[in-house]
This record gives sequence, C-alpha cells and structure tokens, in this order.
Amino acid sequence: MEYITHFIDLFLHLDKYLSEIIQAYGYVTYLILFVIVFCETGLVILPFLPGDSLLFAAGTFAAKGDFNLGLLFLVLAVAAILGDSVNYEIGRFLGPKIAKQAHNRFLNKEHVDRTHAFYEKYGAKTIIIARFIPIIRTFAPFVAGIGEMSYKKFLSYNVIGALGWITVCMMGGYWFGNIEIVKKNFTMVVMGIMVVSIMPAVIEYLRYKFAKKA
Repeated sequence: MEYITHFIDLFLHLDKYLSEIIQAYGYVTYLILFVIVFCETGLVILPFLPGDSLLFAAGTFAAKGDFNLGLLFLVLAVAAILGDSVNYEIGRFLGPKIAKQAHNRFLNKEHVDRTHAFYEKYGAKTIIIARFIPIIRTFAPFVAGIGEMSYKKFLSYNVIGALGWITVCMMGGYWFGNIEIVKKNFTMVVMGIMVVSIMPAVIEYLRYKFAKKA
C-alpha cells in the first residue's frame, strides 16, 4: 500500500521529483529520462510508468534552462523509437506463445485484446495514434510484432509517432509549463494530462465491450 501511495505521489508531483533528480544527478538525468521512456514504450510489462506527464515536466524544466532543449529532444526521441522497436521484436518472437495464455502474471491479456481492437479500427496508423494513449502506447508495438507487420512499415510509423509525441508533450511543457497559473497548479495540470490522455482508451474500451455484447 505504501508503494502504491508513493507511486501516485511520484505521478502527481513530477515537478518536485524531477527537480530533485536534476539537482542530485545533473547530466545523468538525461540517462534517467532515457531509461524511463525506453521502458514505458519498450517493455510490455511496464505500461504504468509516466509518459505524457513526464515529457511535459521535462519540457517545463528545459524552458527554465535545466536541460538543453535539442539534446533533451534527441534523447527522448531515440528512447521512444528504440523502445517501440524492442517491443515489436518481443511481440514478434514471444507474443504468440504469451498471447495464447488466458492468464499470465507478466501480461494483461485484456490490454492486448483492447489494442487488437484499435488495430481493427485504425490499422497500421495505430502505431502513431497509440503514442498519445497510455497503456495502448505500450501494447501497440507488441501487438504489431505478434501480427508480424512488416518491420520497414512499422519503423516508419514508429519514427513519425515518436517525433510527434515528443514534440507535442515536451514542447507543451516548454511553452506552457512555466506560465504562473500552470506552475501554481502543476498537480492539477498533470492530472488533467493523465485524464485527457486516458479518455480515448476508456471510450474505445467501452465501445469494444458493448460491441462484444451486441
């Protein structure tokens, strides 16, 4: 319970924790951000790591001069592209065996099924669209690997999606994160980002459930 409380606190106070990390580790913070983004996009068992809100917070600190904007963008973009590529390979080689199991301690099959439903509606564009939707973002490349999508095709969507995601979320923080009203209500802003980003997945999941019943 204490772990869950701390994790929620980490989500809601990214500005405070990121500030402490920057002060304590300096340039190593780039590596820490790289690892978090890589794991959130690349490891199908870690969809709960901060994504959109972390990029927004990083952009906010870049505007204050704590990060080099160009270097930060490069680090995050490479992490996101490599993460999806690794996740694709995991899905391609291990997915078929894992997906057949109704219950798996490392994988939520409902998330896989929900992502399959996204593919049925949006096709390969899911790789781009999913970048902006937590959980779906982590499972989309995995499912693409299971479906044996051409890697050349996957990579092009992967790069476009990663660059778009980093630009929107990080530059959102860069341009708006240090506005006084945002700074004073950063927790509410982070919660808002989380709600807005999760809503499409919730709506699609409900549609999927009702469609199955029908």
